[in-house]
Amino acid sequence: MWLVWVCKEEENELGREKAPGSCPYCRGKVEAIDVEGQWRFCFLPMCFKIKRKYFCTLCARRLELNYYAP
Repeated sequence: MWLVWVCKEEENELGREKAPGSCPYCRGKVEAIDVEGQWRFCFLPMCFKIKRKYFCTLCARRLELNYYAP
């Protein structure tokens, strides 16, 4: 059995901006990064998404936004 990897995800950074709040680990500033992601299957685009990721500028950790609805 021979398996060939033909799927690939590409990410391009669209922009950066300051986000409100501070890092819960080191109290550094938080930065929001808009990322454009695209899945390709044999060089054909299959899925296209724009995501927002949050990072700490001091400790470089990836932060997640947890929202709990009442």
